[in-house]
Amino acid sequence: MPKKFKPRNIKQFCVQLTVVLLFTIVDHIIKYYAQRYLPGAGRIVLIPGILALRYTQNTGAAFGSLSGMTSILSVFTALILLGLMLFLLFEESGNKAYHIFLPLIIAGGLGNLIDRVFKGYVIDYLEFLFVKFAIFNFADCLVTVGCSAIMAYLIYMIIREQKHGTA
Repeated sequence: MPKKFKPRNIKQFCVQLTVVLLFTIVDHIIKYYAQRYLPGAGRIVLIPGILALRYTQNTGAAFGSLSGMTSILSVFTALILLGLMLFLLFEESGNKAYHIFLPLIIAGGLGNLIDRVFKGYVIDYLEFLFVKFAIFNFADCLVTVGCSAIMAYLIYMIIREQKHGTA
């Protein structure tokens, strides 16, 4: 008999949705000010040799890849976000790493998806000066932190299982 999918802790899911919405709002407030004050300003150095503000409009994905493919990126992003939301809603292991860090990934993805759908591009404004790297934004930071934390957790769990012989 197939297992019935039933939502897990709805209260916790609502808290996670609130976190997603708050971070998405913060992302768009920052992008509003970046779009209002940075175009035409060139590079504004915040920390010499390390970090600057520079306004760009990215019609692609990470590092400008898939440039001009906004529709495909939007559909792909929306499907991934839907999958992550369903995972949060139905995941039963109680794994705290997923429940803490997936909302960051979802918020970042949603922030950039909203830009793609309503503007046709993503607003980027943060630039590392010490390395030739893509210009990025707060939403990208959320995705990076969330993914990095989950990967670190998974690596930790693999090492722990191998150490204790519970593979």
